[in-house]
Amino acid sequence: MGMSDATEYIVEVRNLHFGYPDRPILKGLSLKIPRGKLVAILGASGCGKSTLLRLIGGQLRPAQGEVSVNGNVVHRLDNAALYELRKKMGLMFQAGGLFSDVSVFENIAFPLREHTHLSENLIREMVLMKLNAVGLRGAWQLGTNELSGGMSRRVALARAIAIDPMLAMYDEPFAGLDPISINVIAKLIRVLNDELGTTSIIVSYDVSESLKVADYVYVIGDGVLAGEGTPEEMRASRDPFLRQFFDALPDGPIQFHYPSRAYHLDLGL
Repeated sequence: MGMSDATEYIVEVRNLHFGYPDRPILKGLSLKIPRGKLVAILGASGCGKSTLLRLIGGQLRPAQGEVSVNGNVVHRLDNAALYELRKKMGLMFQAGGLFSDVSVFENIAFPLREHTHLSENLIREMVLMKLNAVGLRGAWQLGTNELSGGMSRRVALARAIAIDPMLAMYDEPFAGLDPISINVIAKLIRVLNDELGTTSIIVSYDVSESLKVADYVYVIGDGVLAGEGTPEEMRASRDPFLRQFFDALPDGPIQFHYPSRAYHLDLGL
């Protein structure tokens, strides 16, 4: 990556391959995430969206190709360097990932205690500030078992941005939420991206909400990039794959059934 690319793009994915012995997932994916933007990565379930986030965060290693974050090729970093890079990242897990045996306050305080040397007074101020940003300052003493689904997602969001990361990643942030909660979470991600001056990646299959808040959109299909553009360009595209995905059409290039042998063979006929 050249110096200009490292400055303009915080993440660059080049010819990325990853899979399991019997199931290839990513088959040569390439894309770039510009600094300061909110980028949506869309695709059907199982297309490799969450896998891509794990490759960006260094939890997985590619079979081929590479992922660069802030000018660093992630899979070439030693443990100490990878740990330092992760300090600059925030991740909202697909299932929330909150610690179930501690309070809302302690969930948000954890990354601050782990990655900073702030005093307890400053940590308290930072936790309340982040909770206030997501509308849950009054819930700081609650246990995670006392939260609704929408509240849990907002707490997870507050934890993801607790240390003002340079890169915030949101794995299916709208899944399983009611329409009001979805709208609240989407607007929060947009506002926090702009106010914190961070870069955000939303991984989702929720087309409507993602197109409302994203600056740029990538769509993954069959392990490669199936389309990219602004939300307006995506809405106007006549590409058969994109139209099937965006319009939720049952028939088209995206197959519903997982690859298998002929049905009668499995039935023993």
